[in-house]
Order: sequence, then structure tokens, then C-alpha cells
Amino acid sequence: MSRKRKEQPIVENVRIEEVAAEGKALTHIDGKVVFVPFVAPGDIVDLKLLKCKKSFCEGKAVAIKEYSDLRVPVKCPHFGVCGGCKWQMLDYRVQLEAKQRQVRDTLERIGGVACDTMRPICGSDKILHYRNKLEYTFSTRAWRETPDSPDGDCGALGFHIPGLFDKVLNIDTCLLQEDLSNNIRLFVRDYAKKHDLSYYDIRNHNGFLRNLVVRNNSRGDWMVILIVAEPDNAELKPLLEALHAEFPQIASLHYIINTKFNDSYSDLETHLYSGEPFIEEQMTAYDGKGSLRFRINPKSFYQTNSPQAQRLYSFVAEFAELQADDTVYDLYTGTGTIAQFVARMCHRVVGIEYVKEAIDDAKINAVLNDLGNTEFYAGDMAEILTDEFVSEHGRPDVVITDPPRAGMHERVVKQLLTVAPRKIVYVSCNPATQARDIQLMSEMYKVGRIQPVDMFPHTQHVENVVELKLR
Repeated sequence: MSRKRKEQPIVENVRIEEVAAEGKALTHIDGKVVFVPFVAPGDIVDLKLLKCKKSFCEGKAVAIKEYSDLRVPVKCPHFGVCGGCKWQMLDYRVQLEAKQRQVRDTLERIGGVACDTMRPICGSDKILHYRNKLEYTFSTRAWRETPDSPDGDCGALGFHIPGLFDKVLNIDTCLLQEDLSNNIRLFVRDYAKKHDLSYYDIRNHNGFLRNLVVRNNSRGDWMVILIVAEPDNAELKPLLEALHAEFPQIASLHYIINTKFNDSYSDLETHLYSGEPFIEEQMTAYDGKGSLRFRINPKSFYQTNSPQAQRLYSFVAEFAELQADDTVYDLYTGTGTIAQFVARMCHRVVGIEYVKEAIDDAKINAVLNDLGNTEFYAGDMAEILTDEFVSEHGRPDVVITDPPRAGMHERVVKQLLTVAPRKIVYVSCNPATQARDIQLMSEMYKVGRIQPVDMFPHTQHVENVVELKLR
């Protein structure tokens, strides 16, 4: 017989002390750190302890007795349940300060980096409606925001509840993308209800409607990808036709058949229903002379905050200090956006990326931008970046690296130390793994300029650019 978990008492009138990791804040009770979501430093709360471990506890504010003066009005109707914008109640200035502190503390603690050269974080001009892509999920299991929420037993179209793989919150309004995204999602939800279309059941692996992906560009073109689980459902084409007729702004409408047991679709065939097979985004060249064009297809990666991407890449180009005869390696190049952003500044750029489809996009974009000095190769970074590869393609004078959250493979770090470019510009969405890799290279490379960039307002996520100079 399992032991009943002891009900933790509620601790009254606790002052929240500061912003912490993972979008939470922290306080101390009896000398132990307690992490609490959806509260601000300075709040006085009644706190219920949920999990207690040896070194810390997790808690939940069951009542806020006094509000912090760092708070601002929350605009999202789903705040506190959705889990996406955990810092929306914090003044944006406070968010930026917390992200800058997070980068500094992480680099100092893990990487042993002296952060005297860190610049002020680059904030986003837009803190709402800044995303150019959102992915929604259909589910037979809707999450009730409150016990009396309507339609709790019906299907949901929205975002996964954090920590619950099968529960989805019905989203009425999301403020992260321009409002047409809401209109498209609500139209699909209403159409499905009116025509009795089934939602996907992730536990039993049945049902029709599975995911909805909405993308847009700065010119007002929209792309919609409907992902379904039943290849022969006669309702698919009428739904797509209804979408096409209702929203002339949709310049590229696709569908994907996914019969797998997971939601990933990068390995699946896309089917164009109407419009162009892609939309395009533009970015001003670093030297200010003309624009760069980037095709975005249904499976393309492109930074989801377009104006901040321009700023991020400008910092990379600035730190690289390229010369006309330089050979540049762009590791984890994706669709080659950074590679093409710096290509006019140097002799040539060699981009390497694991995903073949991304490399295909990079080659197309290079042709669009008339960049004949770029080369792109697909393969596992640790396998492809060998002595033979360097011998064939030339030793890089500068390396730009923008790895995934896990950071660089140890073999890639060792190869960079062997190649020893005069400069490495390290872009990261995870300061912890960035700090680890910098520490591994610290005997040969010293840290120069450091530039945090906020790509995702109201979240704890932060990008960081570090200049590494050969000693």
C-alpha cells in the first residue's frame, strides 16, 4: 500500500526576494531556498510548499497579500495557466536586468569568465506580437483553467500544459503573434466543432486533427500548415478550402500527414494546397547596402523574432571583424542566415549543419542573394569537422558557432583548438553550455566582448554572443 504524501502547511506572509532560473522567483523559508512561479520580487504571499528536497523546495502562491511595485498589468487572459509568458507580470526593465544577471552569473560560475566586457543587454522593441511562428496542438483532453470553465470535456486547440504531455489549454487569445494568428486558429476550431471533426488523442493514437502551425513575415504574408493523422479523411480538403477562402492573407497553405506516435514533422512530406511553396523574409545587409532574402518553407528554421535576429547577426558581424581575404566557418549554420549575413565581408564562408533540408534552403538562399562565395555541407558536426575536411576546404581564420542548447560536442571543441582560428564568435541560447565550452577553450582563447540579446520577452530565455580571441 502506497504511503500518503504528507500535506504541507501554508506559510503566510512570505516576501518574494528575487528572480530565479526557469522563469521562477525565489524566497527562503527556514534557511532553505523555495522556488515559486508567477510571482515578482517584493510580493508578499501565502505560500504552499509542493515539493521539498534536501537543498530546495518548490512552492505555489495561494494568495498574494501585497503586490510588488515591480509588477505591471498582465494583458494575457491565460497568464498563469499557459506557462509560456512566465514573466509577463514583471516590468520589462526588470526582465532585462534578470536576463543580464543570469548571463553574468552563469559565465562567472561555470566558465570562470570575468564579465567586465559585458555590454548592456539588447532589449526587444516589441514585447508583444513579436513572434513570426506559433505551433498549436489539437487534443481530446482539454485543461480546465477553473473548475467551472466551459468545454472542459471537449477537445482543445492551443498549447500544452507544462509537465502534462496530454493536456492542452484552449487558447482564445495569444499576444505573441499578430492577431491574424488568433483569427486563423479560432476559425479552424469553430469549423471543426461545426463539422464534428475529431481531435487527436495522444494516448490512444487516434483522431483526425493533430497540429496547426502559423507563420508570417514582416511583409504581411502568412503560411499555415495543418497537420492531420488520417491520410484518407474526406474532410481535409473542405477544411483547407474554407481556410483558403476565409483568409486571403495566407500566401502559402500546406498540409502534412503524421501517423507517427510523436508530433515531430521534420522527416515528413509536406503537401502544398494553395499559394506559393514558401514565404520570404528580408534582412538589411550589415553594411547597409541592400537587403538579403531568405526563403522560409514549412520546415525551415528562422529566428522567431525577426527584428532581433537582425540585431543579433549584426553583433556577430561586429565581433568577427572580418577581413577581405578571410575564410570563415559557420558551424550549426541552419539555413545559412548568419553565413550569408557576413559573406560580403570576407573571401568565403563554409557552413555546416546536421539537417540536410536546412542546407538545401541555405544553398537556395545563397543563389537568391547572389553570394557565390558560400559553401554548405550537411552532416553530424562531430563527424564532418575533421582534419581532412579542414585540409580540403581551408583552415578558417574565423569561426562562428551557434549550436543547439546542448552546446558543442567535445570533439568539435577539440577540433577548434587544433585548427586555432584567430577568433571564435560563439552564439548561444543556453549560457550554461556556452560557459562550459568557453571554459574548455580557456587555455587558448580569452574572452573579449559579451553581448546578451533578448529574443523572447516575458520568458526566461536569452541569447548571448561572446567574442573569443586566440591568446
